[in-house]
Amino acid sequence: MSYLVEGACQCGQVSYKLHQPPKMVLACHCIECQKLSTAPFSVTAIVASEDIEISGELKEWSRLAESGNKNYAKFCPDCGNRVYHYNPDDQSTLKLKLKASSPDDHSVFEPSAHVWVSEKQDWYQIPEGVKVFEKQP
Repeated sequence: MSYLVEGACQCGQVSYKLHQPPKMVLACHCIECQKLSTAPFSVTAIVASEDIEISGELKEWSRLAESGNKNYAKFCPDCGNRVYHYNPDDQSTLKLKLKASSPDDHSVFEPSAHVWVSEKQDWYQIPEGVKVFEKQP
């Protein structure tokens, strides 16, 4: 049985095909993700780089995380949608942090854990039975 989830940025210039399920899906409540998503948290699917095909031109932006890790973001130069993040120094896993967008099957990107809840919006209630981490696990 084949696995395929497709997504794209808002304007469609950048698209992806995910050929394997994410290794993990996280809802991040850090202030930076709140800014990124203009929402109380952002959803990130951890995927192996060999499990995804990305089409279209991407631009890059980077910052240092609180931990000192590098956080590089790839985004569509036309509409500005983030497509994925990665740490260029993390060669152990070669994983991408996919900013899941426009999936055909929304359940694929349901978070199994919430991270950085120390910066969570007070009014948001995390669903029962989901793992919770004060910062990065």
